[in-house]
Amino acid sequence: MAPRPQAIHRQRAVRLAAASIVLTALGGLGLSRLTAAPQPDPLGEKTGGETTVFATGRNAFSFPAANLSDAERTRFVIGNSFFRRNWVEAPASTKARDGLGPHFIARSCGGCHVQDGRGAPPEIFNRLGETRDPTVALLIRLSIPGTDAHGGPRHEPTYGDQFNNAAIQGVKPEGRVTLRYDTVKGRFADGTPYTLQKPVYGFADLGYGPLHPQVMTSPRIAPQIIGVGLLEAIAEADILANAADQAAAPGPIKGAPNQVWDAPAGRMMTGRFGWKANVATIAHQTGGAFLGDMGITSRHFAREACTPAQKDCLAAPSGQSGKDGVEIDDKTLADVVFYQATLAPPARRNTNDAQVLRGQALFAQAQCATCHRPSYVTQDGPFPQLTSQALSGQRIWPYTDLLLHDMGERLADGRPDFGANGRQWKTPPLWGTGLIKDVNGHTRLLHDGRARGVLEAILWHGGEAEEAKDQVLRMKKADRDALVKFVESL
Repeated sequence: MAPRPQAIHRQRAVRLAAASIVLTALGGLGLSRLTAAPQPDPLGEKTGGETTVFATGRNAFSFPAANLSDAERTRFVIGNSFFRRNWVEAPASTKARDGLGPHFIARSCGGCHVQDGRGAPPEIFNRLGETRDPTVALLIRLSIPGTDAHGGPRHEPTYGDQFNNAAIQGVKPEGRVTLRYDTVKGRFADGTPYTLQKPVYGFADLGYGPLHPQVMTSPRIAPQIIGVGLLEAIAEADILANAADQAAAPGPIKGAPNQVWDAPAGRMMTGRFGWKANVATIAHQTGGAFLGDMGITSRHFAREACTPAQKDCLAAPSGQSGKDGVEIDDKTLADVVFYQATLAPPARRNTNDAQVLRGQALFAQAQCATCHRPSYVTQDGPFPQLTSQALSGQRIWPYTDLLLHDMGERLADGRPDFGANGRQWKTPPLWGTGLIKDVNGHTRLLHDGRARGVLEAILWHGGEAEEAKDQVLRMKKADRDALVKFVESL
């Protein structure tokens, strides 16, 4: 059974208070620019500052920030309800949760982000790449060459901007995603062999005819969502400084921010969410996912995602009985945004373990910390009414620079996304990596879940990260194990 986070939090209060004093003292010494230290770093244990919960096990990603007020905890619970419970087809007896579809992937946010955690690719059961379960947590983005009015991807004309494999009664599903793996073999410098699995995607049973001949696809797995409110509260100046620092430094690592359209803000902003930093705010991400993944309309995403070729989709009943004339009203959507924004990152584990400390030193030595920047101090998010002031002013340890990097041809999807080209991916935060197995029962990593653990994820790195990967290939097994154990402590 998972420890009760609040009880453990109180037990550790004295020790953490002392750490806070040290943190304050170091603040004036430019701690925000620290990289992974080769020496013991107890401050990194409190991953989300005072928001941190000390939790492991199945529910480790599902606790509210530890420093929320009682009223905010009540709002968190309300948002949690609408995040996890299934939406239903319209017309329905319930008017609070109807409007599912016409096309959709999942019936709830929690259908992809199970336990607020990470999705995994579906299991394959035959040589045709057919899967036992629909690709619920693996989203396939679609587009064709060109851009939309805001500089984003131009939608595939028949199927739209994503492939939905489920539909309500009377509407055809768009089809099925097929998946198989090709084997990629290699060896470490010490002769130890390794095997990677390269996914090959396809489509079957297309409901509305063939895809556009120039269609571009991009598979993306649902990530864990702990700490997204803290990431939103990182100052834009810090993200831009990451890019400036990397541009000025020697070496191949040259990250770039993405500039994307944000519907709630009504302007272009620096992207920080999504696998290509193609979303700027939790509000946009949530409204877009409600529409794209469940077919639920909202204020800024008010039209059902049916294309002109999908006549049955256009004729399907709508659940637009909400107060704002859409299927999820402003207050409910705001509560769901608040829920996600205040999900707490769990504390690091084993911070004084000798193998973890060795791995932390190797992490810095291999230049991993250049992109996976350890720490920031948060400011205020873009929409104060959708988050908590308790997230501001926190020393956090997400291990990301929130920048786009060329990751090489082997990871390329060939599909631009605003300023991101087909070889670029955003540096994902690493906090919580070691708890994915506890929460979701797997260790699948990278944008499409192809890596079966931390070491495989590193071995897929290329492009700007080729040199860092080569250093790992030259490591002895004991050092590789230490590096993995450090990342899994985060």
